[in-house]
Amino acid sequence: MARRYDCNDATDRKTGLREAASAVRRGELVVLPTDTLYGIGADAFSAEAVGDLLAAKGRGRNMPTPVLIGSPNTLHGLVTDFSEQAWELVDAFWPGALTLVAKHQPSLAWDLGETRGTVAVRMPLHPVAIELLTEVGPMAVSSANLTGQPAPEDCDAAREMLGDSVSVYLDGGPTPGIQPSSIVDVTGKVPVLLREGALTAEQLREVVPDLEVAP
Repeated sequence: MARRYDCNDATDRKTGLREAASAVRRGELVVLPTDTLYGIGADAFSAEAVGDLLAAKGRGRNMPTPVLIGSPNTLHGLVTDFSEQAWELVDAFWPGALTLVAKHQPSLAWDLGETRGTVAVRMPLHPVAIELLTEVGPMAVSSANLTGQPAPEDCDAAREMLGDSVSVYLDGGPTPGIQPSSIVDVTGKVPVLLREGALTAEQLREVVPDLEVAP
């Protein structure tokens, strides 16, 4: 039976974060608020848990799961060939609504789907998410909806779609943002905007003027 915790209540939040961390370590799924939309998350290094996450969403391995982290310093152990421009984007927009697609360390023992040697990584600007990520480390997190359904802006919508496939729901109230994160590919010499979301191309070009926009 799924458990739900009100993170606007200090006692419930403390208990919920403890239970969510335990669930993640057991390879179970949790729903957490972020600064954009609600996400469904699992231990990024548990292939079985990530597989359960994809199954809960009805999503195939051809749509790999992004990874959320609690600190920019975590990037050092996850990515390689990270350019100066990529670090400038991190400095300007993290924590926040920017996902970066980078080459991951080939030594990492994870299976996020068909990533072709890359990982989509972000640090969200939400205290509940950051606290959980700081406790458990990198998490594979995707929007907490069934594939093809609207991404949820509150915990009720997420629970209605995902039900008991999730062990713990962390309810942080309505999310402050209604747009998904913007996605920038930093695997090449020039950053490429793959999806314009909460951050526009103009905002990103203030930091990396040669940003290109994917067709």
